[in-house]
Amino acid sequence: MKLSLFDYHLPHERIAQVPKKPRDHSRLLVVERSSDSLRHDHFYNLPKYLRNGDVLVFNDTKVFKARLIGKKETGGKIEVFLLRPVRGTTWEALIGGKVRRVGQHIRFQKGLSCTVTKQLGAGVWHVAFNKTARQVFALSNRIGRTPTPPYIKESSPLVDYQTVYAKKTGSVAAPTAGFHFTKRLLAALKKKGVQFEYVTLHVGYGTFQPVKADDIRKHKMHSEYAEVSVATLKRLRQAKKEGRRIVAVGTTSVRVLETVGLNRRGFHGWINTFIYPGYTFTVVDAMVTNFHLPKSTLLMLVSAFAGRKSILHAYQTAVRKKYRFFSFGDGMLVL
Repeated sequence: MKLSLFDYHLPHERIAQVPKKPRDHSRLLVVERSSDSLRHDHFYNLPKYLRNGDVLVFNDTKVFKARLIGKKETGGKIEVFLLRPVRGTTWEALIGGKVRRVGQHIRFQKGLSCTVTKQLGAGVWHVAFNKTARQVFALSNRIGRTPTPPYIKESSPLVDYQTVYAKKTGSVAAPTAGFHFTKRLLAALKKKGVQFEYVTLHVGYGTFQPVKADDIRKHKMHSEYAEVSVATLKRLRQAKKEGRRIVAVGTTSVRVLETVGLNRRGFHGWINTFIYPGYTFTVVDAMVTNFHLPKSTLLMLVSAFAGRKSILHAYQTAVRKKYRFFSFGDGMLVL
Protein backbone atom coordinates (compact mmCIF):
# COMPACT_ATOMS: atom_id res chain seq x y z
CA MET A 1 0.00 0.00 0.00
CA LYS A 2 1.60 3.24 -1.21
CA LEU A 3 2.47 6.07 1.18
CA SER A 4 1.35 8.60 -1.45
CA LEU A 5 -2.25 7.40 -1.02
CA PHE A 6 -2.35 9.20 2.34
CA ASP A 7 -1.17 12.61 1.18
CA TYR A 8 -3.32 15.74 0.96
CA HIS A 9 -2.77 19.46 0.47
CA LEU A 10 -2.97 21.65 3.56
CA PRO A 11 -2.41 25.42 3.40
CA HIS A 12 0.01 26.49 6.11
CA GLU A 13 -2.49 28.93 7.60
CA ARG A 14 -4.81 26.04 8.52
CA ILE A 15 -2.33 24.74 11.11
CA ALA A 16 -3.55 25.88 14.54
CA GLN A 17 -0.83 27.59 16.59
CA VAL A 18 -2.74 28.10 19.84
CA PRO A 19 -5.58 26.18 21.52
CA LYS A 20 -9.17 27.31 21.22
CA LYS A 21 -10.54 28.98 24.35
CA PRO A 22 -12.82 27.69 25.76
CA ARG A 23 -11.55 24.34 24.51
CA ASP A 24 -15.00 22.91 23.81
CA HIS A 25 -15.71 25.79 21.40
CA SER A 26 -13.55 24.17 18.75
CA ARG A 27 -15.43 23.00 15.69
CA LEU A 28 -16.58 19.42 15.21
CA LEU A 29 -16.84 17.58 11.91
CA VAL A 30 -19.16 14.59 12.27
CA VAL A 31 -18.48 11.74 9.85
CA GLU A 32 -21.33 9.23 9.62
CA ARG A 33 -19.97 6.05 8.07
CA SER A 34 -23.34 4.41 7.40
CA SER A 35 -24.53 7.26 5.18
CA ASP A 36 -21.10 8.57 4.15
CA SER A 37 -22.28 12.03 5.17
CA LEU A 38 -20.69 15.01 6.95
CA ARG A 39 -22.16 17.39 9.51
CA HIS A 40 -20.62 20.61 10.79
CA ASP A 41 -21.01 21.49 14.46
CA HIS A 42 -19.13 22.60 17.58
CA PHE A 43 -17.51 20.31 20.10
CA TYR A 44 -19.71 21.46 22.97
CA ASN A 45 -22.59 19.76 21.13
CA LEU A 46 -20.92 16.33 21.34
CA PRO A 47 -23.59 15.04 23.80
CA LYS A 48 -26.29 15.19 21.12
CA TYR A 49 -24.38 12.63 19.03
CA LEU A 50 -23.89 10.17 21.90
CA ARG A 51 -26.42 7.89 23.56
CA ASN A 52 -27.25 6.98 27.12
CA GLY A 53 -24.98 3.99 27.81
CA ASP A 54 -22.25 4.84 25.32
CA VAL A 55 -18.76 4.37 26.78
CA LEU A 56 -16.16 7.08 26.19
CA VAL A 57 -12.63 5.70 26.62
CA PHE A 58 -10.00 8.34 27.45
CA ASN A 59 -6.20 8.11 27.58
CA ASP A 60 -5.30 9.51 30.99
CA THR A 61 -1.57 9.95 30.30
CA LYS A 62 0.09 13.17 31.45
CA VAL A 63 2.69 15.08 29.43
CA PHE A 64 5.94 16.14 31.05
CA LYS A 65 8.47 18.76 29.92
CA ALA A 66 10.62 16.37 27.93
CA ARG A 67 12.86 18.93 26.15
CA LEU A 68 16.01 19.54 28.18
CA ILE A 69 18.58 22.15 27.17
CA GLY A 70 22.02 21.30 28.49
CA LYS A 71 25.68 22.09 28.00
CA LYS A 72 28.41 19.90 26.54
CA GLU A 73 31.91 19.69 28.03
CA THR A 74 32.92 22.44 25.57
CA GLY A 75 30.22 24.74 26.92
CA GLY A 76 28.06 24.61 23.81
CA LYS A 77 24.30 24.10 24.08
CA ILE A 78 22.70 20.78 23.25
CA GLU A 79 19.10 19.53 23.41
CA VAL A 80 18.15 16.17 24.89
CA PHE A 81 14.55 15.18 24.13
CA LEU A 82 13.54 12.49 26.62
CA LEU A 83 11.51 9.66 25.12
CA ARG A 84 11.16 7.06 27.87
CA PRO A 85 12.93 5.54 30.88
CA VAL A 86 14.45 2.18 29.95
CA ARG A 87 15.89 0.66 33.12
CA GLY A 88 17.62 2.03 36.20
CA THR A 89 18.85 5.53 35.39
CA THR A 90 18.99 4.91 31.61
CA TRP A 91 16.65 6.74 29.25
CA GLU A 92 16.00 6.62 25.52
CA ALA A 93 16.34 10.11 24.07
CA LEU A 94 16.69 12.14 20.92
CA ILE A 95 19.83 14.28 20.95
CA GLY A 96 20.06 17.34 18.74
CA GLY A 97 23.09 18.81 17.03
CA LYS A 98 25.88 17.44 14.86
CA VAL A 99 28.39 16.46 17.55
CA ARG A 100 27.02 13.46 19.46
CA ARG A 101 29.08 10.54 20.72
CA VAL A 102 29.14 7.75 23.25
CA GLY A 103 30.79 9.00 26.43
CA GLN A 104 29.67 12.58 25.94
CA HIS A 105 28.74 14.25 29.24
CA ILE A 106 25.88 16.77 29.35
CA ARG A 107 25.04 19.05 32.27
CA PHE A 108 21.64 20.61 32.97
CA GLN A 109 20.31 22.93 35.64
CA LYS A 110 19.49 21.88 39.21
CA GLY A 111 22.38 19.40 39.36
CA LEU A 112 21.01 17.09 36.69
CA SER A 113 23.46 15.51 34.27
CA CYS A 114 23.72 12.55 31.91
CA THR A 115 26.26 10.58 29.91
CA VAL A 116 25.58 9.24 26.41
CA THR A 117 26.01 5.45 26.56
CA LYS A 118 24.76 3.98 23.29
CA GLN A 119 23.60 4.96 19.81
CA LEU A 120 20.36 3.32 18.68
CA GLY A 121 20.15 4.97 15.26
CA ALA A 122 18.23 7.84 13.59
CA GLY A 123 19.28 10.33 16.27
CA VAL A 124 18.05 8.08 19.10
CA TRP A 125 20.44 7.33 21.97
CA HIS A 126 20.63 5.81 25.41
CA VAL A 127 21.72 8.23 28.13
CA ALA A 128 22.47 7.48 31.78
CA PHE A 129 21.40 10.14 34.30
CA ASN A 130 22.78 10.86 37.74
CA LYS A 131 19.22 10.69 39.13
CA THR A 132 16.44 8.11 39.32
CA ALA A 133 13.66 8.09 36.71
CA ARG A 134 11.24 9.60 39.22
CA GLN A 135 13.70 12.40 39.98
CA VAL A 136 14.29 13.04 36.27
CA PHE A 137 10.54 13.37 35.70
CA ALA A 138 10.29 15.88 38.56
CA LEU A 139 13.34 17.91 37.52
CA SER A 140 12.37 17.99 33.84
CA ASN A 141 9.06 19.62 34.78
CA ARG A 142 11.06 22.32 36.58
CA ILE A 143 13.81 22.99 34.02
CA GLY A 144 12.50 21.50 30.78
CA ARG A 145 10.38 22.87 27.96
CA THR A 146 6.93 21.79 26.78
CA PRO A 147 7.41 19.24 23.97
CA THR A 148 5.12 20.85 21.41
CA PRO A 149 5.41 19.63 17.80
CA PRO A 150 7.74 21.47 15.37
CA TYR A 151 4.81 22.87 13.36
CA ILE A 152 3.68 24.88 16.41
CA LYS A 153 5.82 28.00 16.39
CA GLU A 154 4.34 29.65 19.48
CA SER A 155 5.68 28.58 22.88
CA SER A 156 2.94 27.06 25.03
CA PRO A 157 2.67 26.55 28.79
CA LEU A 158 2.39 22.92 29.82
CA VAL A 159 -1.22 23.40 30.95
CA ASP A 160 -2.22 24.16 27.35
CA TYR A 161 -0.68 20.88 26.25
CA GLN A 162 -2.50 18.75 28.84
CA THR A 163 -5.98 17.22 28.93
CA VAL A 164 -8.20 18.16 31.88
CA TYR A 165 -8.28 14.50 32.97
CA ALA A 166 -4.51 13.83 32.66
CA LYS A 167 -3.31 11.71 35.58
CA LYS A 168 -0.32 9.42 34.91
CA THR A 169 2.95 11.14 33.96
CA GLY A 170 4.89 9.67 31.05
CA SER A 171 4.06 11.23 27.66
CA VAL A 172 6.32 13.33 25.46
CA ALA A 173 3.38 14.33 23.25
CA ALA A 174 -0.24 14.91 24.14
CA PRO A 175 -3.21 12.70 23.20
CA THR A 176 -4.63 15.75 21.44
CA ALA A 177 -8.19 14.53 20.75
CA GLY A 178 -8.75 15.01 24.47
CA PHE A 179 -7.92 18.71 24.33
CA HIS A 180 -11.52 19.57 23.40
CA PHE A 181 -13.00 18.27 26.65
CA THR A 182 -13.73 20.69 29.48
CA LYS A 183 -15.06 19.93 32.95
CA ARG A 184 -18.35 21.49 31.87
CA LEU A 185 -18.59 19.21 28.82
CA LEU A 186 -17.69 16.13 30.88
CA ALA A 187 -20.50 17.01 33.30
CA ALA A 188 -22.96 17.33 30.40
CA LEU A 189 -21.90 13.95 29.03
CA LYS A 190 -22.34 12.31 32.43
CA LYS A 191 -25.80 13.84 32.70
CA LYS A 192 -26.60 12.30 29.30
CA GLY A 193 -25.73 8.88 30.74
CA VAL A 194 -22.40 8.41 28.99
CA GLN A 195 -20.00 6.11 30.86
CA PHE A 196 -16.34 7.10 31.25
CA GLU A 197 -13.43 4.65 31.23
CA TYR A 198 -9.69 5.29 31.20
CA VAL A 199 -6.72 3.53 29.66
CA THR A 200 -3.11 4.70 29.62
CA LEU A 201 -0.72 4.97 26.71
CA HIS A 202 2.38 7.08 27.26
CA VAL A 203 2.76 8.80 23.91
CA GLY A 204 6.29 8.52 22.61
CA TYR A 205 8.28 8.39 19.42
CA GLY A 206 5.96 5.79 17.88
CA THR A 207 3.04 8.15 17.53
CA PHE A 208 4.86 10.96 15.72
CA GLN A 209 7.62 8.97 13.98
CA PRO A 210 7.36 9.78 10.24
CA VAL A 211 6.62 7.02 7.75
CA LYS A 212 9.49 6.81 5.28
CA ALA A 213 8.77 3.52 3.52
CA ASP A 214 7.00 3.86 0.16
CA ASP A 215 5.11 0.69 1.05
CA ILE A 216 3.51 1.53 4.41
CA ARG A 217 3.39 -2.16 5.36
CA LYS A 218 7.16 -1.99 5.86
CA HIS A 219 6.90 0.75 8.49
CA LYS A 220 7.79 -0.34 12.03
CA MET A 221 6.14 1.42 14.96
CA HIS A 222 8.20 2.37 17.99
CA SER A 223 6.97 0.68 21.19
CA GLU A 224 4.97 2.70 23.73
CA TYR A 225 3.93 1.74 27.25
CA ALA A 226 0.25 1.00 27.92
CA GLU A 227 -1.93 -0.03 30.84
CA VAL A 228 -5.54 -1.20 31.17
CA SER A 229 -6.89 -2.30 34.54
CA VAL A 230 -8.76 -5.52 35.25
CA ALA A 231 -11.83 -3.53 36.33
CA THR A 232 -11.83 -1.39 33.19
CA LEU A 233 -11.72 -4.42 30.90
CA LYS A 234 -14.51 -6.08 32.86
CA ARG A 235 -16.77 -3.02 32.43
CA LEU A 236 -15.91 -2.75 28.72
CA ARG A 237 -16.75 -6.43 28.19
CA GLN A 238 -20.10 -5.87 29.87
CA ALA A 239 -20.87 -2.82 27.72
CA LYS A 240 -19.99 -4.72 24.55
CA LYS A 241 -22.15 -7.66 25.65
CA GLU A 242 -25.08 -5.27 26.13
CA GLY A 243 -24.61 -3.79 22.65
CA ARG A 244 -23.47 -0.39 23.89
CA ARG A 245 -20.99 1.59 21.81
CA ILE A 246 -17.32 1.87 22.72
CA VAL A 247 -16.23 5.39 21.68
CA ALA A 248 -12.46 5.84 21.79
CA VAL A 249 -11.13 9.35 22.42
CA GLY A 250 -8.05 9.63 20.25
CA THR A 251 -5.98 7.25 18.16
CA THR A 252 -3.91 6.31 21.22
CA SER A 253 -7.01 4.95 22.97
CA VAL A 254 -7.95 3.11 19.77
CA ARG A 255 -4.55 1.44 19.58
CA VAL A 256 -4.66 0.36 23.22
CA LEU A 257 -8.16 -1.11 22.95
CA GLU A 258 -7.52 -2.89 19.67
CA THR A 259 -4.16 -4.25 20.85
CA VAL A 260 -5.30 -5.45 24.26
CA GLY A 261 -8.79 -6.58 23.25
CA LEU A 262 -11.46 -7.38 25.83
CA ASN A 263 -10.63 -10.96 26.76
CA ARG A 264 -7.64 -10.31 29.05
CA ARG A 265 -7.86 -9.82 32.79
CA GLY A 266 -5.69 -6.71 32.56
CA PHE A 267 -2.67 -5.39 30.73
CA HIS A 268 0.54 -3.49 31.35
CA GLY A 269 3.34 -3.59 28.83
CA TRP A 270 4.69 -2.30 25.54
CA ILE A 271 2.65 -2.08 22.34
CA ASN A 272 3.63 -1.19 18.77
CA THR A 273 0.45 -1.95 16.83
CA PHE A 274 0.28 -0.26 13.43
CA ILE A 275 -3.29 0.07 12.15
CA TYR A 276 -3.84 0.86 8.47
CA PRO A 277 -6.55 0.10 5.86
CA GLY A 278 -7.43 -3.56 5.74
CA TYR A 279 -7.46 -3.86 9.54
CA THR A 280 -10.65 -5.30 11.11
CA PHE A 281 -11.72 -3.47 14.27
CA THR A 282 -13.00 -5.68 17.09
CA VAL A 283 -13.51 -3.28 20.02
CA VAL A 284 -13.98 0.33 18.89
CA ASP A 285 -17.38 1.36 17.50
CA ALA A 286 -16.79 5.11 17.12
CA MET A 287 -13.97 7.55 17.73
CA VAL A 288 -13.20 11.17 18.56
CA THR A 289 -10.06 12.37 16.81
CA ASN A 290 -8.28 15.42 15.39
CA PHE A 291 -7.11 16.26 11.87
CA HIS A 292 -3.76 14.57 11.35
CA LEU A 293 -0.62 15.21 9.33
CA PRO A 294 -0.38 13.98 5.73
CA LYS A 295 1.23 10.53 5.38
CA SER A 296 1.06 9.93 9.15
CA THR A 297 0.25 6.67 10.92
CA LEU A 298 -2.60 8.53 12.64
CA LEU A 299 -4.24 9.38 9.31
CA MET A 300 -3.78 5.75 8.25
CA LEU A 301 -5.55 4.53 11.40
CA VAL A 302 -8.55 6.80 10.88
CA SER A 303 -8.62 5.77 7.21
CA ALA A 304 -8.73 2.14 8.30
CA PHE A 305 -11.76 2.91 10.45
CA ALA A 306 -13.81 5.03 8.06
CA GLY A 307 -12.32 4.33 4.63
CA ARG A 308 -9.43 6.19 3.00
CA LYS A 309 -11.51 7.94 0.35
CA SER A 310 -14.15 9.03 2.86
CA ILE A 311 -11.55 10.44 5.24
CA LEU A 312 -9.65 12.28 2.52
CA HIS A 313 -12.95 13.74 1.30
CA ALA A 314 -13.71 14.86 4.88
CA TYR A 315 -10.26 16.45 5.11
CA GLN A 316 -10.70 18.26 1.79
CA THR A 317 -14.04 19.57 3.03
CA ALA A 318 -12.46 20.68 6.31
CA VAL A 319 -9.74 22.58 4.44
CA ARG A 320 -12.36 24.29 2.29
CA LYS A 321 -14.49 25.15 5.34
CA LYS A 322 -11.41 26.56 7.11
CA TYR A 323 -11.19 24.09 9.97
CA ARG A 324 -8.08 24.29 12.18
CA PHE A 325 -5.68 21.34 11.84
CA PHE A 326 -3.31 19.24 13.98
CA SER A 327 -2.68 19.31 17.74
CA PHE A 328 -4.46 22.55 18.68
CA GLY A 329 -6.96 22.23 15.85
CA ASP A 330 -10.61 21.22 15.58
CA GLY A 331 -12.10 17.81 16.22
CA MET A 332 -13.79 15.03 14.32
CA LEU A 333 -16.34 12.47 15.47
CA VAL A 334 -16.47 9.30 13.37
CA LEU A 335 -19.65 7.29 13.96
